[in-house]
Amino acid sequence: MLQCAPNKALRQRRGLVDMKKSAMHLMVIGSVCAFLSVAAGAFGAHALKSVLDPGRLAVYETAAKYQMYHALALVVVGWQLHQTPDARLIRVGWLFCLGIVLFSGSLYVVAALGVPWAGALTPLGGLAFLSGWALLAWTEWRRLKED
Repeated sequence: MLQCAPNKALRQRRGLVDMKKSAMHLMVIGSVCAFLSVAAGAFGAHALKSVLDPGRLAVYETAAKYQMYHALALVVVGWQLHQTPDARLIRVGWLFCLGIVLFSGSLYVVAALGVPWAGALTPLGGLAFLSGWALLAWTEWRRLKED
């Protein structure tokens, strides 16, 4: 019985360290995604403007915008996780990552490469974004009730 307490404390400490690591991972991923969003936006504005028709260029710009919004959200969620460890915030971050890949990624493919079937993935990315925002709201609401 006495050995359970140190093991439990060690597991809790490791869990806290893992959450801090996850927080840093989310902030790094968010920063890289923001960097790539700026690069994609510049590429679209300069290199693709003369190549794509206005409709496809608008789709490309939508991809870059939503990538940036959610890249910044990843940085904020990572910071929040670092301040207040909560496993639900890790899930929020991964939902935003999934949304960036599916939503923005599919729109980039549709706009830049002209692959229309890739658009079938876009709603799944949107669902991941919405799920992330809903889970974030629910997590914060639950934490308000706990305090």
